[in-house]
Formats: sequence, structure tokens, C-alpha cells
Amino acid sequence: MPQFTTRPEILGTFGVVASTHWLATSAGMRILEIGGNAFDAAVAAGFTLQVVEPHLNGPGGEVPIIISSGQSGQVQVICGQGVAPQAATIPYFKDLGLTLVPGTGLLPAVVPGAFDAWMILLRDHGTLDLETVLEPALGYAESGYPLVPAISSVIEQMSDLFTTDWSSSAEIYLANGIPAPGSLFRNRELAATYRRLVSDSKNAGGSREHQIEAARESWYRGFIAEAIDLFCRETAVLDTSGRRHTGLLRGDDLATWHATVEDPVTYDYHNHTLCKTGPWGQGPVALQHLALLNQFDLSEYHPDDPDFIHLVVETAKLAFADREAFYGDPDFVAVPLDHLLSPEYNAGRAQLVNSEASLSLRPGHIPGYSGTIAELPVGPDESASAGEGEPTVASAVDALTRGERHGDTCHLDVIDRWGNMVSATPSGGWLSSSPVIPGLGFPLTTRGQMFWLDENTAASLAPGKRPRTTLTPSLALRDGEPYLAFGTPGGDQQDQWSLHVFLKHLHYGMNLQEAIDTPDFHTTHFRSSFYPRASNPGQVIVEGRLDPQTVEALRQRGHQIEVEADWSLGRCSAAARDGGLLRAAANPRQMQGYAVGR
Repeated sequence: MPQFTTRPEILGTFGVVASTHWLATSAGMRILEIGGNAFDAAVAAGFTLQVVEPHLNGPGGEVPIIISSGQSGQVQVICGQGVAPQAATIPYFKDLGLTLVPGTGLLPAVVPGAFDAWMILLRDHGTLDLETVLEPALGYAESGYPLVPAISSVIEQMSDLFTTDWSSSAEIYLANGIPAPGSLFRNRELAATYRRLVSDSKNAGGSREHQIEAARESWYRGFIAEAIDLFCRETAVLDTSGRRHTGLLRGDDLATWHATVEDPVTYDYHNHTLCKTGPWGQGPVALQHLALLNQFDLSEYHPDDPDFIHLVVETAKLAFADREAFYGDPDFVAVPLDHLLSPEYNAGRAQLVNSEASLSLRPGHIPGYSGTIAELPVGPDESASAGEGEPTVASAVDALTRGERHGDTCHLDVIDRWGNMVSATPSGGWLSSSPVIPGLGFPLTTRGQMFWLDENTAASLAPGKRPRTTLTPSLALRDGEPYLAFGTPGGDQQDQWSLHVFLKHLHYGMNLQEAIDTPDFHTTHFRSSFYPRASNPGQVIVEGRLDPQTVEALRQRGHQIEVEADWSLGRCSAAARDGGLLRAAANPRQMQGYAVGR
């Protein structure tokens, strides 16, 4: 008999959409129904996520997108990760007395890249105009959408800070007090921003592509860039340092940046080819993880057994240690990916795995590369951030950290009847990250917190450099044909949770929904990418549904086990093209992810 699942694996032939929110999934499916392709649908779903999950992403955030053309089969990465402002230098931060880039406020803001990435996808691969794909998001912003409980919770956590310091956020999110879960919520300021973008686009006239270019101009060199510049120049806001700072982002930073189209980084594994972003994100970690697991025979394991979890955790520790040592924006630093993915290197690394849990961070040694890992600073600003200074800072740090742990990000997957595929992981610009920009209705990304203020690391801060992010969509080929789009929110956990789904589907014959529903786990052994950059050597977090005997066996091996709620880890969604059949599945945790198709 088939294994029980929380909802069916969706099967169809026309099109499938899966995402972290049912309204975004429905918006994407609507676009397919009116004749749009997967790329049009992804843009519509992406903009809808900006409205209905403001605690997880926003218009001022970023998005990496991996696509595959049904016609050519070509896989491409659209990098919607913005760069550090020209004024953002290590000496500037050190002169402020900071040893870490703050996790909130305006100082960690980088160029918001999501809009340009979506526009390039729409322009180059879509078929519809901006007004059509923006219509669902604009409608929800203007007429309202029901708040999921997590949004109400974050607003409540942030309410003191909004009231005392981030007044522009209070005007939107506390206009009628703390909104109740399930209540209808509107962001008319954001709706006005979307509507002006549509107007500027239509007024430009000409072709569909010309109108999209006009919208890009309005965003990066027009009214939006001007509002961002003014706010960052003139407004000092409280951040996790416990002090108020103005921002460094300027109109020129937006005007000189654009999203880029790149080839994916790939690894061949058991007749599959996994495609990921470059090392400006953590995507190659998943490839390294597969390269390490390729040294073992996973058919000897069961996915719920302690031996399997131990092996996956220990190899993850090695892959993430290399992330800390070697990953950064390849436009600024040389990243030895060929070496990191080579059979010889990983055969040697795999020998470090034994029956006991490692409590050390063990990056590899590669000739010609320093592999320097930044020291975690201990200073008054970091120790004070959570408990001293303004009490509201503590709630800001707490809200951001807690939210990221459970997925301060979104994800969507789309496949259409022509075989076009999209996997995208929007994030940043959270309502808890920085104040709303007056007149625009959204906050800025704080992705700059992922830079180190240490000149000797691959991920050190530099003007015009991309931060090494955690955002990591996935697209896999099977026997050379595009097959599976998948991913998850979850910060540093993304390339753990999503890889677990991939392994369970590939090695153990689970369908997509079965693989997503199984009890999940992850390790926090390595440095967090988020302020205050903590690590927990040896820690493994597991869902309470995991067999107690398995949990105890892991403890006996030296793992520091933390058991969380039964349905608390992982927020994966996935879509696959299996011959003429389309499949999709979504995460049941938090009761908002959804997959549809026909």
C-alpha cells in the first residue's frame, strides 16, 4: 500500500505550481490557466509572495532563480542578489566601533535585487505584460489578504520597536493595533507602488519588452531609487548594535546594478545532475554534500535509521566547513569549485567520517588558497545587542533569529505543459529586518549581515560585492533531461532540508509528498550566516516524530540532540516532469504551503 501522506502528490499534464503559500500557488496557476507559461506564472507567484508573506520576503529583497527551457533544455541561473553599496567598506564599519555588520536596520542594506530578476525572467522568457502578472499581488495588497498566524506573531514581537523607533512600519502594521491571525490585512502603500510601476510601464508604450524596461527604469533609476536614497541618507534607525545609524545605500548603487544570467554549477550523482547557484550563495554546498555521500553506499541505510542521519550530518559538517573557508562572490575571490567537487578531494574528506560525532569545524586544505575562517568577535556591540540598550532591540534580534530558523524565506516551483521549469527562493526585506520606506510600503533587505568585517576571508565585505547568501533553489536533470525543481526556506538549513528530500526520493523510492512529509533534521554545527553568527558544535535538531530509539542512538554517538515539535522542520516544495506526467508537492508544516495542478 502507498504510504500515508498529509495531502496527495499532485499529478497532472497541463501544469503544476507549488509554493510556501496557497495564495501564491493559486496566483501562479491562474496565470497558467489564462495561457501564460511557467515563467509568467513564477513572476506572478513571486510578487504575490511579497504581499502575503511580508515576514518572509518583500519587494526590497532578493531572489535567485533557476530555470530550464522546455524548448532548448538549457538551464540558467538568474542572480537577483544585490551588491554592497559603494560606501560600505570594512574601515567604515570599524570606525563605527562595529565588529559585525548589524542584523537589522539600514546599515546592512544591499541593492534590492528581486524586482530586476523577476523582470529579466518576464522579459526574456515570459509572454505576458507586467500588469497581468502583477494583478494578483496588487489586488491582495489593495483589497486585503488573510494573515497567517506567523505574521501576526512577528508584528506583535516587533510592535515595541515599531512604536518607539520604526514609525513608518507602525503606520502600516499597527494602524489598527496588532492585527489578529486570520484577519484581512491591506498594504495600500505597497499597492500604490505596484500601481505606479504598472502605470509607468503602460505609459512607455511600445512592445511588451519595452514596457518591462520602463518598469526597471522606474525601480532602479526612478521614484523607487529616489525614495530609498532619501530614506537611507536622512533617517537614523535603531539596529542590533543598540544604536541608531543611517544607511549607506544610494541611488547610484541601484542605477549601476542589474541582475545577471549565469550558468549553474552542477554535479552528476546516480544518473541525476543537480544544478545550483554559484558560490555567491551556498548552493555548491549541496553539490559537495553529494560528492561526499557518493563515497558511501546509501542503499545500505534506511532514511529513519541513526546510521543514515549520522552519515548525512557528518558529511554536511564537512561541506559547510568548506563554505566557511572558501565561498564568496567569484567576481571578487577565486573559489576552487573544481577541486572542491573532485572525486579525489572528496574521497579524502570522506575518510574523516567515523562512528562518532565531530565537534570541530574542519575545512579542507587546498594549495594556493588560504581557507581563512573569520574569528567570531567578542565586543561590547555584540554582547549588548540582545539584552542591553533599547529593550526593543532584543525583540528585533529574537524575532529575526527565530523566524530565520523556521524559514525566513519563501520558495516556489512551476512546470508548464511545454516543459518549462522554474525553481526560485525569494527572501529578504522582511518586516522585521528594517523600517518600511515611507511612500513605498516595504522595507529593505539586510543581507549585508552575511559579510565578515575581516579582510582575509572569502566572504569579507567590499563595495559592489555580493554577500554569500543562504538562498539556494535546486533543479535536477535525470538522464540529461530536466526533471525536478525543488527547494525550501530555512536559511542555513536550506541545503540540508531540500537535499534530504532529494535523497529520499532518489534512493528510497518515495514520491515527492512522501519525501517532504517524513520527519526531518538538520545540524547547526557551523557558523550561522545571520547576525550574531553563532554556532553550536555538534548540535543536531530533530522533529519529535523521529523514533526515540534513533534519537538516543544519535546521542550515544556524541550528537548534541535538540528535539523540537513534531511538525517543525523543513518547508520544502517540489515539482517534477516525468515523461508526459507532471507532479507537485508542498510542505504541510505551518499549514500554508500548497501545491496545485491539473
